[in-house]
Amino acid sequence: MNFKVVLKTLGIVLICEAFLMLPSLFVACLYRGTDIKAFLYSIAMCLVVGGLLALIKPVNSNIYAKDGFAIVALSWLLVSFFGTMPFYFSKSIPSFIDAFFETVSGFTTTGSSLLPNVEIFPKGILFWRSFTHWVGGMGVLVLTLAVLPTASAKMFHVMKAESPGPSPDKIVPKLGQTAKILYLIYFIMTIFLIVLLCAAGMPLYDACIHAFGTAGTGGFSNMNKSVGAYNNVYVDIILTVAMFMFSINISLYYQLLKGNVKTVFKNDELRFHVGIVITSIVLIAVNIHGKYFDSFLTSLRYSAFQVSSIVSTTGYATTDFNLWPTFSKAILFFLMFLGGCAGSTAGAMKNIRVLLLLKNVKREMVHAIHPRSYNTVRISGKAVDEKILSAVTLFFCAYMIIYVIAVLIVSTDGFDMETTLSSVAATLGNVGPGFGLVGPTGNFSQFSSISKIVFSIIMIIGRLEIFPLLLLFMPSFWKKVNI
Repeated sequence: MNFKVVLKTLGIVLICEAFLMLPSLFVACLYRGTDIKAFLYSIAMCLVVGGLLALIKPVNSNIYAKDGFAIVALSWLLVSFFGTMPFYFSKSIPSFIDAFFETVSGFTTTGSSLLPNVEIFPKGILFWRSFTHWVGGMGVLVLTLAVLPTASAKMFHVMKAESPGPSPDKIVPKLGQTAKILYLIYFIMTIFLIVLLCAAGMPLYDACIHAFGTAGTGGFSNMNKSVGAYNNVYVDIILTVAMFMFSINISLYYQLLKGNVKTVFKNDELRFHVGIVITSIVLIAVNIHGKYFDSFLTSLRYSAFQVSSIVSTTGYATTDFNLWPTFSKAILFFLMFLGGCAGSTAGAMKNIRVLLLLKNVKREMVHAIHPRSYNTVRISGKAVDEKILSAVTLFFCAYMIIYVIAVLIVSTDGFDMETTLSSVAATLGNVGPGFGLVGPTGNFSQFSSISKIVFSIIMIIGRLEIFPLLLLFMPSFWKKVNI
């Protein structure tokens, strides 16, 4: 473990976080809020601590695989800790555990909240709360790589440890250029979404809040009733399409810009994702038609919005889907585990892993019938390495084990099964709302401090896809062996 280079990188990340708080400070000043001093104190803390760490001069600048995991895991913990300060210093959320929960929920793009009335909060605080979605959507470290003057290939271990999906790739040879391209596409799509929301009748401030939440697939709103507060069909349609678009691998948009249309539409994960979404929308629309909405088009509108919201792990709501039939809720519960595509800002397991698991099961069934046959698992025409298949299986098992353990701990609070199961699924999958007490009209405030800490931990575990954070608890991980 190269401790000095890890600490120096952590310092750079904290300095970046200080600059990321400036837009929220500007908003606080613009609205003359009571949160101005809170942001000034928080920025000062990030600059002082980050500056001291950044002054460290490592003898060896190499970043090895486990250095990358350490940088990513520790960065997310530090960024969440210092990101809590604006809430805590402004006394918007007096409890540090509650403030930490809300901040982790923001950066991990989960969107689970324990605030019953967000409309009373200062504008700057609400802006920061949603802006953390936008920052965390593509990744705190990816943003750092994008703004660094030079990002060498040695930093690939950092990007690999933070990127969602079993096998992240660079879209261009230079790592720093890859990060810049991804963030440029992300930025342009966000700006375009803000413009569309403003054109649909949203105030600029509200449009920014919901664009950050949609782009980062987070789901924080500045309205207590979420998107449903606007009761605007145009806003619903725009966000439905946008949430779906941000659940797709962002590198595919780069391929479209290069003119590789066939490559995009032959992508197996994308086709699987589209098929799941369309099927879910139709099934739920049929199920709720006549029971909750008289018009099938209205049923389709609400079904499409909610499916797009859950499968992208955004978590916005236009209606209380907690009241929908069990069949519809079961589909949404399944989508909480599925999530979006690898390389998107969505959370949960990702479509590619589920698709690989299904293909592997099919291969084993064929092998059981024809023992001498040898079939390779292919995705988009390319053979998948056996190591990746093994890693996907391991990920699935680890994901379910963590889910079960978290459910057992949270169940000690004594809430009903629907609330307990969905609350863990929603936080581990970075989805946001669940069912029961944590439905779209509820929140997580009634849980104990222990449960809130568990939720905070599994939100980070889910966002970093399990292993980077768990590795911190292995004694051998900290030994000074360069591997």
